[in-house]
Amino acid sequence: MRSRGPSGRRTLGCLHRKPLTRRQDMAEKRVARVTDIIAASPTSFEDAVKVGFERAVKTLRGVTGIKVIEQRVSVDNDNISEYRVRLEVIFVLEN
Repeated sequence: MRSRGPSGRRTLGCLHRKPLTRRQDMAEKRVARVTDIIAASPTSFEDAVKVGFERAVKTLRGVTGIKVIEQRVSVDNDNISEYRVRLEVIFVLEN
């Protein structure tokens, strides 16, 4: 767990460690994976993104970002019946 030390720099939450500099903090080695999901809502694109995000974080650990790749609508009888989004979900792989 990270916290702020007396100097305002981030630490790893251990009292015996020196605060990390920004360069050291950014030097962590991580590997991320990207997966696509499609979510839908009868209300709006924004709601479809929320639905997709909420479902992604239920299943995936370490989600760090989501990118909206595509937006589409489903039409029935000349009316929009569903808003759909294709999302790219980025998550960090565990050690």
